Amino acid sequence: MRVVIIGAGEVGTSIAANLSSDHDVVVIEEDETRAEQLKFELDVLAIAGDGTSLETQEDAGVDGADMFIACTDDDRTNLVACGTAKTLGEPFTIARVKSIEYLRTWERKHGAFGADHVVCSDLLTAENIVRVIGLPTAIDLDLFVGGLVHMAEFEVVEGSPVAGQTVAEADRFDSLTFAGLFCGDDLVIPDGETVIETGNRAVVIGSPESVRAFGTDIAPDDTTRQTNDVVIAGGTEIGYHTARLLEEQSTKPRLIEADEGRARELAEELPNSVVMQHDATDTDFLAREHVDESDVMIAAMNSDERNLLVAVLAKRLGVKRVIAVVDNTEYVTLFEEVGIDVAINPRDVTAEDITRFSFENVAENLAVLENDQAEVLELQIDADSALAGKTIRELDAELDGRFVVGAITREGSLITPRGDTEIRAGDKVVIFVESEFADELMAAA
Repeated sequence: MRVVIIGAGEVGTSIAANLSSDHDVVVIEEDETRAEQLKFELDVLAIAGDGTSLETQEDAGVDGADMFIACTDDDRTNLVACGTAKTLGEPFTIARVKSIEYLRTWERKHGAFGADHVVCSDLLTAENIVRVIGLPTAIDLDLFVGGLVHMAEFEVVEGSPVAGQTVAEADRFDSLTFAGLFCGDDLVIPDGETVIETGNRAVVIGSPESVRAFGTDIAPDDTTRQTNDVVIAGGTEIGYHTARLLEEQSTKPRLIEADEGRARELAEELPNSVVMQHDATDTDFLAREHVDESDVMIAAMNSDERNLLVAVLAKRLGVKRVIAVVDNTEYVTLFEEVGIDVAINPRDVTAEDITRFSFENVAENLAVLENDQAEVLELQIDADSALAGKTIRELDAELDGRFVVGAITREGSLITPRGDTEIRAGDKVVIFVESEFADELMAAA
């Protein structure tokens, strides 16, 4: 497949890296220095130029492209680029936008702006935050097979009941699969005798009920109360959408916004939220408002530095769980190292969502974990699939890469995979796989 990408920022580079091994990828980047760097970093053709220009797109061969992805940081550039691409050929066009207004316009008539699909970064990030809030101990949560299967990542904190247990001892749920362990920078595909240690990050796949039960098992003190009291620092679009989505779930969040005009606007748009006009970095204010008693604090301001400050202050005050929006991918590790529970990067969320479309012919859904060390794939098994008719034990012997079959759904029912479970045509299979082996596995499927 020929893919043309506009923009070589963090989102564009991540998408290009994911696609370059199996597809013919061309990247158009306005910055000549960055375009030259990309030629050496990735196996792609990089062209320096304006992605909205007809001439530049002709040079990139957009007329013969199968997919066109516009993912610069400027909404209008992305939409205009998609419109230009449609004048040259019939690629499937994807536009990344931050403003939900463009998304709402596109939803009224798919194909508006010349875009076949529009991805709203701020909304995706807010949805990600709300999913993580819904499972109090998780640091990541993705839904597969229409929500029938959940994949969650948990950190094993000091004092956790499962610390020191083997996987066999910790895996006490019928519809749950212990898929992987991240031990520092190392990925471990566990067996029953693998010992879970403090600081590990455990990935489990199974029914929503079993994943939630495991979350309770891993940190029972954190799940004895419901997440009702949520404080959001920052009336950004991400902060606003997070509050709106929480309202839809009958939660009444508190939102702190320093700008008087923006605070007034939010108060009108969020009837079931308490909007407070104040500086979220004011420790006395946070103490006065009993923020320390909240279940979750979300730092969602426009500055990574201010988000870090608010998150650290919240932790010092005693907030049990702190989630921070981190715009710069390189800062994610820093936030985690200073004790912030969950750091969510909008660019990573957006790149992952867009990448799903490039794999839709073999993988219906996709999640990327731990800086692209591993992926979770949802595969539809057809009659001609190399996986059909094989037991999991047979596949494990035949395939060289490291993978775990996490769940199988058959005719709407969930099947917990075991060694003698046979994969059949028509099944949907959710697989945890080492990233470097993901392409080979999808090719087999």
